[in-house]
Amino acid sequence: MKLFSDLISAIEITNKTNAKIEALVSYFELAPDKDKLWLIALFTGKRPSRPVKTSLMKEWCMEITNLPEWLFLESYSTVGDLGETMALLLPEPTHKLDLSLYEWMTELKTLKPKSEDEKKAFVLEAWSGLDQQERLIFNKLIGGSFRIGISKKTLVNALAKLTNIDANQLMHSIIGNWDVDSITFEELIHGKHINYDNSKPYPFCLAYALEKELPELGKPSEWMVEQKWDGIRGQIVKRNNEIHIWSRGEELVSKQFPELVESMQNFKDDFVIDGEILALKDNNVLLFNDLQKRLNRKNVTKKLLEEVPIGFYAYDILEFNGKDIREQSFEKRRQQLEFIFNSTTLPKHIKLSFLVDFNTWDDLHDIRNDSRAINSEGLMLKQKKSPYHTGRKKGDWWKWKVEPLTIDAVMIYAQKGSGRRSSKYTDYTFAVKKNHTLVTVAKAYSGLTDKEITEISQWVNKNAIEKFGPVRTVKPELVFEIAFEGIALSNRHKSGVALRFPRISRWRKDKPVDEIDTIETVKALITSC
Repeated sequence: MKLFSDLISAIEITNKTNAKIEALVSYFELAPDKDKLWLIALFTGKRPSRPVKTSLMKEWCMEITNLPEWLFLESYSTVGDLGETMALLLPEPTHKLDLSLYEWMTELKTLKPKSEDEKKAFVLEAWSGLDQQERLIFNKLIGGSFRIGISKKTLVNALAKLTNIDANQLMHSIIGNWDVDSITFEELIHGKHINYDNSKPYPFCLAYALEKELPELGKPSEWMVEQKWDGIRGQIVKRNNEIHIWSRGEELVSKQFPELVESMQNFKDDFVIDGEILALKDNNVLLFNDLQKRLNRKNVTKKLLEEVPIGFYAYDILEFNGKDIREQSFEKRRQQLEFIFNSTTLPKHIKLSFLVDFNTWDDLHDIRNDSRAINSEGLMLKQKKSPYHTGRKKGDWWKWKVEPLTIDAVMIYAQKGSGRRSSKYTDYTFAVKKNHTLVTVAKAYSGLTDKEITEISQWVNKNAIEKFGPVRTVKPELVFEIAFEGIALSNRHKSGVALRFPRISRWRKDKPVDEIDTIETVKALITSC
């Protein structure tokens, strides 16, 4: 446990991805293979179900410490994390337990069917044999989440650095079907349980935001322009009668979109196609808010398939019948893509992304400004002669998004951040007017300078009204301009709307609260965009 505890400590004190990767590599070099497997399982969503209710653990902690509930809750509201609160409150250990991560996880898996008394005896014995940091880890292993900024991609990059195995192959290996008790570490990282050759994707070619005037790009005739759709970028890999769908986040998402897998069987050729996964109904692109209902689903029900049908807009082709064609020009690759689509009868939800018809750069301004009318984010400008680059290369592909929507809202809740920002209030909830009250409309945590965050934190400490765990209700006095990419009606939010990518545009110290937007003016943005 100490080795795993040291890893968590090393990761928590940094926000630098490279430092996290180095810490993971060091762990993998020292840990037993079974511990390595459990670490991968824990950070890829393969943890076992919770064996002990956290409400019981809270009871046992108060019993040991003789704390009244109000004082425990006050401590919890200050710390902001239940597992950490209990780890801090418990008395010093009376002895030393030295079990590996694998041994602890094995014990926890066998604990679930046992009686409450047996569970209590096990947890109390563990608490009395672990130091403060190890107790925190133990509490998290039981049922909490390790919110320390370790994404699957970071984990995979660490494994790639350790093993010199291709990162995409490792990603496919660790998110595939495997079980800690039935596979070795070597078998897992080498993908013995998968056939990677049939599913291997390519690194995505990415665009920079347009940072110059259109005439500076050269002649309009040298460029092709498409709509920039607001969905999920994906690569569809079809090889040897197998179809695999990869997201730009390097995750295999085939099972989430079974209708795409089925439709791709219509093509007789093998290929790797780059495009956009979208919610598509009656030949119209739906909002990202609709697409979200289909994301990260382990089981896609018939009802969900009908309510949120999925489509695919093809942008590019990277491989055709086993040949890598990324070095060919975009214009030539587009011709190949058009040939494939024109020679195949396809369902309506599989489409070739249409090219924008324009003659002069001036023609594009109105087209871009009207993008939201078709639920597009703006335009993509692609140099005809450009190859399909790995990652970003400035100059060949540009994204030209529409200007963000904005509203003025008042802050009503504040919450402390984590890591190096744990002492300051960095997460905020904003509201607009609804009749004679306020209704929450967005949460945001980016867009402010460190100086502004410090100033706001000092203000929150002086103007907090109520406490709800780590959250503080504050006087509705500070007004902010909130920017966002899109807006949709939503039954899941009290305000009746959901904002896409909300962030703080600026602190409106010049604006009084009575001049903030109303929910009516916010909803009017839905029909105006």
